[in-house]
This record gives sequence, structure tokens and C-alpha cells, in this order.
Amino acid sequence: MPNPEVLVVGGGPGGAAAAYHLAERGHDVMLVEKKEFPREKTCGDGLTPRSIYELMLMGFDFSVPEFHRVGGLRAYAGDRMIELDWPDHPLYPDWGGVIRRIDLDHEVVRLAEKQGAVVRTGTEARPIVENGRLAAVELTAGGETEIVRPTAVVVADGSLSRFGRSLGASRDFDRPFGLAARGYYASPRSDDDYIESHLSLTDAAGANVPGYGWIFPLGDGEVNVGVGVLSTFHRWKEVNTSMLMGSLEATAPTSWGLSPGTATSNPRGGKLPMALSVGPTVGPNWVLVGDAAGAVNPFNGEGIAYAYETGRMAAGHVHAALAAGDLTLLQGYRSELDDTYGLYYRTARAFVRAIGRPRVMRTLTRTGLRSRSLMEWVLRTMANLLRPGERHPAELAYAMVERIVQIGPEP
Repeated sequence: MPNPEVLVVGGGPGGAAAAYHLAERGHDVMLVEKKEFPREKTCGDGLTPRSIYELMLMGFDFSVPEFHRVGGLRAYAGDRMIELDWPDHPLYPDWGGVIRRIDLDHEVVRLAEKQGAVVRTGTEARPIVENGRLAAVELTAGGETEIVRPTAVVVADGSLSRFGRSLGASRDFDRPFGLAARGYYASPRSDDDYIESHLSLTDAAGANVPGYGWIFPLGDGEVNVGVGVLSTFHRWKEVNTSMLMGSLEATAPTSWGLSPGTATSNPRGGKLPMALSVGPTVGPNWVLVGDAAGAVNPFNGEGIAYAYETGRMAAGHVHAALAAGDLTLLQGYRSELDDTYGLYYRTARAFVRAIGRPRVMRTLTRTGLRSRSLMEWVLRTMANLLRPGERHPAELAYAMVERIVQIGPEP
């Protein structure tokens, strides 16, 4: 087969976005995905306004029945509850949504295909490295193998990123990662207008665990229920996410109808590298995007928006490099990542180190829920929806921690 100008490895949000924006610019793009669509993906299925904005750029049809629109976040901490609408913002919409990844990913790949990208599913990609450089890619499908030599490669094969590791990318173990699990439940509140966050997780012994649980209504008779814990918690290796799921099931408002009898799937989970913890993000002729780059937001565990965004950013730099015939221009992607996320993620890493202490997490959540204005700001900060005129997110985040609690060692 002819060599594609750009090969995209992985059909999740990052890969599909990169393929869409490159094909839209007229490039010869091939996207390869190891599995067949539609395929399930372990995820919370929630879309913040940042994700909605990226989907708008790609012409996503929000009228599809699989998409459930939500207007904000309902947060619980102990016996306190607050409802917060998504904020007004000059760029992002004031609404979000929930849609299963089995439906979302398939549709966005179709959008890339409509722009002209060639999509090959059931195809495994392996890099061929010669003299330290990605020289070619071996594609295997249905027992048949072929070699392609693209000019540039976008690596978007998820958090494990075997392709990226083969090119020398690795995770910075000093940076946080998340442990998460999710399952589906039948629920009479599947059409709720808010996604829900539970900030008082406890383990089997009743001890507080710094993390959060979620209930995301799907609008189709079911809800996505999950838990997430950060590696900054000193006992994270002892955490059993399935047991935390059981704890959330037992303590969530009874109106959701969560019980072992209403579960429609077994819990599934994994690790989430965060804060651009995987690198290098750029090589001589390749770039990493999405979970393959560890782009998940440490503040809230959101990954879909940052996969779409990094896929779009990478497409811009690949386009510039190809148009100029100069692959060294790919290095601009690294600079844009740092300009866009650098200080925000550095602040997030400091923040999650602080809330890794159960006392700090407990104090922040219970104190925060007493103040609507503070919680509205927290929502904007953690969802990365600060308005351009607001103070720098780093200053705001540190000020919040200092104002609410004096951080010290656990008693």
C-alpha cells in the first residue's frame, strides 16, 4: 500500500482529534486502531465544557440519543451538599454531557473519516527503530503484515502506550497518577441534570481516603459510577478500588438506587498517568498525545478534554512541519504544551500532594462546601475554566490551600 503522510496510532480521543484536524488540512492520514469499533473503554464518560468545545470544533452532533446534556456539578462531603452550574466563559459553553465511550469514540473516528482520514481497525502497529530513529511501522491485521513509512507519526495508544515506550518514552515516577474504577448501574435518576461528585470516600475500616466518587447520569436508564484515588495518598498501595466502589454504592443517596442488584456490569479500572508525566512528548518524527503523554488533569481526573486538545495541538505542529518540509518544527509542540499546561499542572501536582493527606482533604472539602462563592471558584479552577481576566491559577490554588487549612504532617 502507499505510505501515508501521517500515521496515527490509536483511535481514542487524542488520535481521532489529531486525525480529524490533519485530514481537514488536506493531509494524507491513516488512523490505525487495535480493536474494532464500537469498542468499550473504561472511563467516567463525563464531558466538561472543555470537551464540548473540542467536539464542537469537529462538528459533533449533540442531538444523538446517546448524548445526555448536564448543566453542572453536585458535590457531597459528609452531610453537606452543593449544586454548581457550569460557569459562564468567553470560550467554553456553560454545559457539559455524559456519553458512553463506546459511542463517543466511534462517532469521533467517523468524523475524522469524513474529513478524508483512512481508518483501519483490528490493526496492531509496532515501531521499527533504526539507529535510534523511528524508520517505519509494522502493521498487522488478520494475520497479514505490511510495512509503512510515514513522514510523521502521532502516538495515541493510551496510558500504557506500548508504541511510545518502544520509542523511549517513559513515565516520571515523581509525578502523580490516579487509580480509578467504574461500573454501570440501572437507576431511576438516569436523566438527572447534574453530574455528581462524592468527596468523602472511606475504606472498609471507615477511614477517610483522599479521592472522590462519581455518579454520572447517562440518560438511558443507567448511570456511570466510579471512584478515583491519587498516588499521593501514603497508603495508596493498600487501596482496593472495588471495595471503595462498594462503599460509594452503600453511602450514595438512596434515590440513585445503587445496589449489587442494580449493577449492570462488573467494576473495571486501571492507572491514569497525569500532569504530562510521560515524555519526551516529541521525537524526530513523532509526537505523543492524550493519555500516551500522561495528559490527564490531576485536579479532577479529566482526560478526554486534554486528549482532544493535545491531539488538535499536535496536528497543528505536524501540519506546520510537513508544510515547511522541516520536521524540527515538531519541537514547537513541546513548547505549546508547556505554555498551555505547564504552570497549571505544576500547581495541580502541588495541590494533590497536599490533599494526599486525609486530614487536609477532609478539611478542604468540609470547609469549602460552606461557601458557594469559594466552591464556584474551585469548580472553575479544577475544571480549568478560569476566565482570562482572573488571577493566575497558580496563585489562586496556593491561596486557597493557605486560606482554608494550615498544611502540616498528619497527626
